[in-house]
Amino acid sequence: MPKEQYLECGKIVGTHGVKGMVRLECYCNTPMTLARMKRLYKKEKNGSFTEYKVLRGSVQKTMVLCALEGVDTLDAAIPLKGTVLYADRADFRLRPDDVFIADMLDLPVIDAESGETYGILTDVLTAGVQDIYVVTEENGKTFMIPGVSEFIKKRIVEGEDAGIYVKLIEGMREN
Repeated sequence: MPKEQYLECGKIVGTHGVKGMVRLECYCNTPMTLARMKRLYKKEKNGSFTEYKVLRGSVQKTMVLCALEGVDTLDAAIPLKGTVLYADRADFRLRPDDVFIADMLDLPVIDAESGETYGILTDVLTAGVQDIYVVTEENGKTFMIPGVSEFIKKRIVEGEDAGIYVKLIEGMREN
């Protein structure tokens, strides 16, 4: 399956000041990752993407403040509230073991030792200190796995061995 070129990276939740700056809720691994982007994109109704050059980006607590080219007044910024912004996957600088959540979704979750398939990865929750992987079994039941190396042994997002390889402890699949 081809990878999406543009990935959701934040949502405009408000404005900042009177010169058109916007406040973004960050969907990236850190607000600084989003603040360093040089361009962001808005998805249009027809599926095309409109590029915004980022003039300035900074972090304010958990939010990102951005000045976007062409959005230089409060009146221009207000209609953008609620807009989800995207980034081109080529603009991210990943470390060797980093993967995009979008590339992991729908992959099989496999026991690293026995090869048993537990289900598919249907969501990754990122609200706390660590990610939580949500696995949906064939029967529709779900269970969660903390996204730490004790349980997540490897993530392969391409090729015939693609999957999330895990080591579970007793009771982890119980609801």
